[in-house]
Amino acid sequence: MHSASTPTEKSVSLALIFILAAACGIIAANLYYAQPLIGSIGSSIGLSSEVAALIVTLTQVGYGIGLLFIVPLGDILENRKLILALLLLTAAVLTIAAVIKSAILFLTASLMIGVGSVAAQILVPYAAHLSPEVVRGRNVGNVMSGLLLGIMLARPISSLVAEYMGWRAIYFISAALIFALALVLAKALPSRKPSTATAYSALLHSMLHLLKATPALRRRAIYHACVFGTFSLFWTTVPLVLTSPPFHFTQKEVALFALVGVMGAIVAPAAGRMADRGWVRSATGWALAIVIFSGMLPLLVPSSSALAVPILVVAAILLDMGVSANMVLGQRVIFSLGAEFRSRLNGLYMAIFFLGGAIGSAAGGWAYATGGWEAALLIGIALPAIAMAYYATEFSRLRKKNLID
Repeated sequence: MHSASTPTEKSVSLALIFILAAACGIIAANLYYAQPLIGSIGSSIGLSSEVAALIVTLTQVGYGIGLLFIVPLGDILENRKLILALLLLTAAVLTIAAVIKSAILFLTASLMIGVGSVAAQILVPYAAHLSPEVVRGRNVGNVMSGLLLGIMLARPISSLVAEYMGWRAIYFISAALIFALALVLAKALPSRKPSTATAYSALLHSMLHLLKATPALRRRAIYHACVFGTFSLFWTTVPLVLTSPPFHFTQKEVALFALVGVMGAIVAPAAGRMADRGWVRSATGWALAIVIFSGMLPLLVPSSSALAVPILVVAAILLDMGVSANMVLGQRVIFSLGAEFRSRLNGLYMAIFFLGGAIGSAAGGWAYATGGWEAALLIGIALPAIAMAYYATEFSRLRKKNLID
C-alpha cells in the first residue's frame, strides 16, 4: 500500500472545520429522528406498536451495513464524490419517506436512510486527512462535536417538529437540509483522491486483517463500545422514567430534558486538544470514570426527592461529556495509525462501538421492564466498569516493559 495523498500540509481553515462539523451533525441526526416518533409513524402507515420498532432497527442496520461496506471506500475512491453521492441518495430517500404510505416501502426507506448516513463517517477521517499532525486531535474533536450535537439534538427536535407540524415534516426538512448540504460541500471540499490501488474485494478482506493486527483499534473500540452502551441504555430508558410516576413529564418536557444533555458535547474539542498534547491515556481514564459516576448519581437520590430531576440533569450532562471525550480520544488514536487505511479503521471502530450501543439499548429496555430504573442503572454502571478494568491492563503491560514515565 502507498500512503494516501493529503490535500494540504498547512492547517485547514476554521471555516471548513465548522462546515464539516455542521455537516456531520446534520447527517447523523437522520439516524435518530424517528426514535421518539415510531408510535405516530406506525399508526399512520399501518404498523402495530410491536412492529413499528423496526423503523429504528432497520435504520441502525442500514448504518451498520454502510460502516462495513461503504465507509472503507474512502480509502480508494475520491472522497468528495463519494460523500456527495451518499448525500444525494439520502436526500432522495428522505423525500420518499416523507410522502409514502406503504409500510414496506417506508421500512425500506428507513434502511436506506441508515446506509446513506454513513457519509458522516467518511467526513470525519477526511477532516483528519486535511489536518497536520500537530492539530489533528483538535480538528477531529471539533468535527466530532458537531456530529455528537446532531445525535443529541435529533430526538428533541423531531419531537417538537412533529408536535406542531406532524411527523412527515421532519423528513421533508431533513431532505432539504441534506440537499443544501450537498451543494455547500460540492463547493467547499477540496478534492482528495487516495493513491491506494486496491480492489474492493481485497479492501473488505483487509478489514479483518486490520482488526486482528491492530491492538490499538481493538482496545479503543472496546472502550467505546462499553461507554456507548451506557449512553444508549440511558437515553432509551430515561424517557420512560420521566413520563412515569412520580415525574409525569410530557413529551415536550422530555425533549427539553434531552436538550440540556447536549451541553456534554462541548468537551469534544477539549479532548482533542488533550490528545494532541499526548495525554490520551490519562484523559481516557477520566472519561471512563465520569461515565461510571454519571450512572451512580441517580442511585444516590430517591425518585420522590425534589433533587431527583436536577440529579438526572447533572447525570445526563456528565454522561454525554464522558462519551464525547472518549469517542474523540479513540478516533485520535486510530487516525494516527496510518493514512492509507484510515477510513477502514474508522468503519471498524464505529461498527464495533455501534454494536455496543445496540446491546446497551436492548439491555436497558429489558432491565427497566424486569427490574426497574435501578436495574437499568446498574447495567449502565457495569459496562464502563468493564472498560475501566480493561483500561487498567494498559498500565500492567507498560510496567512489565518498564515504560511508564
